[in-house]
Amino acid sequence: MDKMWSGRFSTGASSLLDQFNASIMYDRKLYKEDIEGSLAHAAMLTKQGILNTEELRDITKGLNQVMSEIELGEFEWNISDEDLHMAIEKRLTSLIGDAGKKLHTARSRNDQVAVDFRRFVIRKNTEIVEGVKLLMQEIIVVADKHTQTMIPGMTHLQHAQPINFAFHLGAYLSMFKRDIERLENSALRNNISPLGCAALAGTPHKIDRDMTAQILGFDSVSINCLDTVSDRDFALEILFNISTMMMHISRLSEELVMWSSYEFGFVELSDAYSTGSSIMPQKKNPDVPELLRGKTGRVYGSLMGLLTVMKALPLAYNKDTQEDKEGVFDSVQTAEISLDILKEAIKTMEVKSHNMESACGVGHLSATDLADYLVKECDIPFREAHFITGRAVAKGEEMKVDLSKMDFKYLKEIDARIGEDVIEYLGLRASMNARTSQGGTATARTLEQLEYFKNYLKGN
Repeated sequence: MDKMWSGRFSTGASSLLDQFNASIMYDRKLYKEDIEGSLAHAAMLTKQGILNTEELRDITKGLNQVMSEIELGEFEWNISDEDLHMAIEKRLTSLIGDAGKKLHTARSRNDQVAVDFRRFVIRKNTEIVEGVKLLMQEIIVVADKHTQTMIPGMTHLQHAQPINFAFHLGAYLSMFKRDIERLENSALRNNISPLGCAALAGTPHKIDRDMTAQILGFDSVSINCLDTVSDRDFALEILFNISTMMMHISRLSEELVMWSSYEFGFVELSDAYSTGSSIMPQKKNPDVPELLRGKTGRVYGSLMGLLTVMKALPLAYNKDTQEDKEGVFDSVQTAEISLDILKEAIKTMEVKSHNMESACGVGHLSATDLADYLVKECDIPFREAHFITGRAVAKGEEMKVDLSKMDFKYLKEIDARIGEDVIEYLGLRASMNARTSQGGTATARTLEQLEYFKNYLKGN
């Protein structure tokens, strides 16, 4: 009967229940947040006259010793202690006696874990944001070198229009910027303190919730305690935000896999971030982007798992909610290493500009430019211009010549209204640089976009 809650029970918990019920083997990751929360709670209880200064001194000294023992690997984690909170309180009481037992006054494990977990998630929001920013910086370094390097822009994975490689990378910069905004907004929205809500209904003790909120770095206190102790929206949000970020990482990874193949040959990944085959000596496998695609499914699973846990829980706290942490811990770790290794893979890869530009000569990428020419210079309705251009493409297919290199006389045979000035429109680089509308692929516009992202990362 060594449980701190065992007064109501006549027999001790079975060892099987200890194994099934305990969270201590993973929630101990929150030890720092838990001890910091207890220090703030003790300071507040002293200010309110619930603890005296001597008790505060003993509790502070004891908690600091516990923190030191944990960080030095000297703390004994025992599954019978059930969870992080009980383990720390038990050790604290063994160190300082009855003052340790007073620490839990006006507090429940329900609001205690809500404080710990919420602070962990908010901290990780900020840390992941920094990882995304570092990845964006590395993408910009590559993009800066390729604002004029042409690459086939695609829809349906078919050659569509010529764009530059920096413009293509800029699309991912836009995605990652949205990821940062979601993470930052979530941290701001959820930065409210649960401490003082106790089990579910608050406490009769004259506490000062604003004081503990300020000490712990929260912007305010929660409004309704019944909601607060059972709320895991903040955990769902970081899982959703990581899932969305990993979806963006997976899309970029898919392109890296394709681009590094012999069929594309657009990039070559560094040997340091590739692997070989156990049977085929010639192989150089893009394992990093492939694993990033796979790990995206892993974090999706964590999001769906917690959504399922939460979907039918009555108010307020239920033990089901213990299943909230492992998926978050795993997803956070996955996000952090994924950002780091993708950054290094991009930093060390070789961009094969010649192959990118050669690929633009296949697929009639300037076909839309011919249609635009017919509209602008010949005053032909777009639908008719589209049809004429289709005939020109068919002629190119028949001759096995890309539209950008087709002799003018063949174009004139298709429609007599076409003038020799059409040649200026059909060049691939001219086609790319003609797209000068805001957000377009023209090199000048791409440079503007890169400057925007640089200023964004600088905080301007």
